[in-house]
Amino acid sequence: MKRIAKFHKVSPEQFREGWKDTFGEVPEEEIQNIYEALRLPSRATAGSAGYDFFSPADFELEPGKTLKIPTGIRVEMEENWVLKCYPRSGLGFKYRLQLNNTVGIIDSDYFYSDNEGHIFAKLTNDSREGKTLKLEKGTGFMQGIFVEYGITVDDDASAVRNGGFGSTTAASV
Repeated sequence: MKRIAKFHKVSPEQFREGWKDTFGEVPEEEIQNIYEALRLPSRATAGSAGYDFFSPADFELEPGKTLKIPTGIRVEMEENWVLKCYPRSGLGFKYRLQLNNTVGIIDSDYFYSDNEGHIFAKLTNDSREGKTLKLEKGTGFMQGIFVEYGITVDDDASAVRNGGFGSTTAASV
């Protein structure tokens, strides 16, 4: 098995910025307590492909509602690898929980972005049975799978990323 990546927490300052951007004014002590309790993603069993991301706080997501979660996590990985993020299978099955971008793609150079490569998850409860999702702090809600990729023989990309969502589009135009 190849060992190609390592998860880290973003800095306390970056987490605070992401949390306040999402949830507005929150007491500093509360944000600090959430940050200190963050769990790095991990696999549940030796045969698991996915690294579970854990909820940093208690959340309730009613049918048809959307929630953006600042995970406080970043990932350092070798070049030519990508982390693909999906909802946990059981939550997708029970609640039709979906990532709003369908699959989150975390490129290897995202780690070096201005936002420290802070991974966010935007979730929608698309339940058609009226089920409200209750995510307790520490519950796995998303899974990330590392995948190696190749490039075309005539690829000449040389731009450097500096940003989050959509930041590589301008570089490739």
